[in-house]
Amino acid sequence: MRDNGALSLRERLMLQLLVLAAVLAVALFVAVRTVAGSAAEETLDGVLGAATIAVADELRGGEEGVSVDLPHEAFSILGSISEDRIFYRIAVDGATITGYDDLPLPEAARSPAELSTPIFYTTQYRDTEVRVAVMQRVVLAGRLSTAVTVLVAQTRAGQAEIAARVANQAAGIGLGVFALAAVLSILTAGSVLRPINRLAEAVGRRGPSDLRSVDHPSPAELRPLVDALNGFIARLRAGLMRTETFIAEAAHHIRTPLATVRARAETALRKAETEEARETLRAVIRAVEESARSASQLLDHATVVYRSDRPERESVDLARLVAGLAQNFQPVAGLKDVEIHTEGVTAPVEVVGDRLLIEAALRNMLDNAVKYSSPDSEIALVLSRKGDEACVEVADRGRGLSGGAQPDLTRRFARGANVGDVVGSGLGLTIVEEVAAAHGGRFELAERKGGGTCALFWVPLG
Repeated sequence: MRDNGALSLRERLMLQLLVLAAVLAVALFVAVRTVAGSAAEETLDGVLGAATIAVADELRGGEEGVSVDLPHEAFSILGSISEDRIFYRIAVDGATITGYDDLPLPEAARSPAELSTPIFYTTQYRDTEVRVAVMQRVVLAGRLSTAVTVLVAQTRAGQAEIAARVANQAAGIGLGVFALAAVLSILTAGSVLRPINRLAEAVGRRGPSDLRSVDHPSPAELRPLVDALNGFIARLRAGLMRTETFIAEAAHHIRTPLATVRARAETALRKAETEEARETLRAVIRAVEESARSASQLLDHATVVYRSDRPERESVDLARLVAGLAQNFQPVAGLKDVEIHTEGVTAPVEVVGDRLLIEAALRNMLDNAVKYSSPDSEIALVLSRKGDEACVEVADRGRGLSGGAQPDLTRRFARGANVGDVVGSGLGLTIVEEVAAAHGGRFELAERKGGGTCALFWVPLG
């Protein structure tokens, strides 16, 4: 039984694949987001640096100092990319000559060589974050070389907008990858588990008597399971063979000594001189008879239970079998002056089944009929065909069912209320019903009109 808290192999495999897909989707989102953000920043830095260079190229020196003609097209390019605000500052020796004089310079000092090309940094300016490009140019002013610092800054709203757009696209790609991975996970789980399902179906299609080794094509990973299953089948087959051998030997070793004891007790009874000795020997004979019958039926029932799971399938001539049983029981019936009349046994009636089981069922039916019949009565043993079934009917003039229901009488070790003085084990009818069920037939009990019992054993025709 499956534990409610446990997951099946399919569920575990799908869960692991989905978790892996989710991790990959998140990693893809982060990677795309990071790369796209870096690419956007580099692109905007390139434009910002170009604008800074354009401004620096317009620096002019003269006798009166440094002058600059701001290139409005450079600022137009920055404005065309986004609606960010733009700030600039041009300073000579730290003094602003134009622009926003509070635009912060880099915190760390830079060498003239480093500032020959634009360098970039991010800082807070006027309650917002700006990206700043800074560079220096040396201008000859008043016959002196003067270092001029050019700063151009731009707010980062455009970059944030680009990053958000890229993030949404990355999220869509991640979700698409996860959805595709989920579908592939379902298909993969089914494909991986398909060999196991096929192996289970191949084993499940076997009948209860099919104890051959499993030789179903399977992946290398399933070979240990197949080998273990074949080992179990081999041990089961050997155990069943030992059980069958034990039952046969037990039947022989139990019945033979009991028959010897009964024979000697009967001989002693004939030679006994006192009534007390004869009464004792009669009790011994009755006990031996009861033990022999109980042992015989217990062994018969064990055989039926064992073989019912894997009955032999052979052609059985019911007419010949019924006639042979009637002949075998004739001496026992004759001791009670009971006659057995057979009908329908002249022509073969073929069925497919286990001869040993069918014989055990019919023998118990006939044994009950003889055992419970009244002296100087008759037993009708009739074999007939009805549709696609064969029916063996055993009708006696005995004590009847005394109102007992069939389910109660066919239960193991159950006996009728009116047969307490007759030796019996309560297994005969159980054996008959189990044999009928093993062959796809049925067993019926009914009161016989005029007194007695009518037992019918049905089995499909071959």
